[in-house]
Amino acid sequence: MKKILSLLLCLTVLTLFSGCANDKETTSNNTENTNELKIVTSFYPIYIETINITKGIDGVVVENMTKPQTGCLHDYQMTPADMKKLENANIFIANGAGMESFLEDIINNQKQLHVIDSSANIPLLIDEHGENPHVWVSISNCITQVETITEELSKIDPNHADQYHKNAEDYIARLKDLQNEMHAAIDPLPNKKIVTFHEAFPYFAEEFNLDIVGVIEREPGTAPTPTELTDIISQVKNLPTKALFAEPQYSSTAAEAIANETGAKIYTLDPVVTGKDDPDAYIKAMQENAKTLQEALK
Repeated sequence: MKKILSLLLCLTVLTLFSGCANDKETTSNNTENTNELKIVTSFYPIYIETINITKGIDGVVVENMTKPQTGCLHDYQMTPADMKKLENANIFIANGAGMESFLEDIINNQKQLHVIDSSANIPLLIDEHGENPHVWVSISNCITQVETITEELSKIDPNHADQYHKNAEDYIARLKDLQNEMHAAIDPLPNKKIVTFHEAFPYFAEEFNLDIVGVIEREPGTAPTPTELTDIISQVKNLPTKALFAEPQYSSTAAEAIANETGAKIYTLDPVVTGKDDPDAYIKAMQENAKTLQEALK
């Protein structure tokens, strides 16, 4: 127990100095042209979905509200710059499912703004901490979000409805190819038990029949309690394949401490909450996730 408490103290101190996410860049294609339809997205995965739907459509501008290093919006507080973006926007597209705790305030205070909840048609997973908002990490849910955004944009902007639907059909076809490719890679793996960094992967695990037996940090930046740390170490020691999955946006300090106690190897799974201004970013990250799982669980 002294060793566990010592590990916990180190993790807590180091967490105070760790950032929430990395500094990858997402650029904006915003403009001051008042004739344009201005769409603001809440954070990175919704931005990627939306730029695929609006690709090549003249007069439609998409800007991401939050800074590129923000990551998940668990406890995000809106800034004056965010409010200015929304005041100049026509449409705000959110993940929903509780990810944006400020969403109700936006709906109440920005009466001119059309708000799209992209998770509206997705059954949510619920645990002891409530509804899990990380729906996009499942490819099936990502497809549903693309469909929902497309339908809502078409209602708001019917002049571009055909283009929205054509772009969405093209992107969904690629997502379905990705889905088949990942099932082919993951389904045959002999070991399906994994320990993840935080609660970003339950929808992913459900889709690919993985069993999450432990979570290192329930909330990013919050070190595990002594009891949680003891339990995770015990779970990892009992795994047939000792692998821990960190995330590229967050410090791997906690995972490293557990690895030192168990001999487990650390791998990286990307929930795609940060990245470059690249329409293919989600597909590329998921392909890397499949390769990582193949290496770790073979």
